[in-house]
Amino acid sequence: MSITFSLNPQVSLAETDDGAVLLHARTGRYWQLNTTGLSVLRSLTSGQTCEQAAQTLASQHAIPAMHARNDIAALLASLRSADLLRESR
Repeated sequence: MSITFSLNPQVSLAETDDGAVLLHARTGRYWQLNTTGLSVLRSLTSGQTCEQAAQTLASQHAIPAMHARNDIAALLASLRSADLLRESR
């Protein structure tokens, strides 16, 4: 069974020149993502698995896959703890 990700319905995303800004309507807090973070978020919310997103990130930036997996795990942990991202199985 794979995990799917989506933005919290109370979160809006606005793209910027250097990534995106996320606004949580309930809390009024903003978060900024750089272009790489936005790319990973889009990959995950479009149905890619964490492993697929990590492979894409690794190949785009010529970094080891383990490094990409760790970076994605850290991003996911931050997005979840801020109640920006939802997951379902």
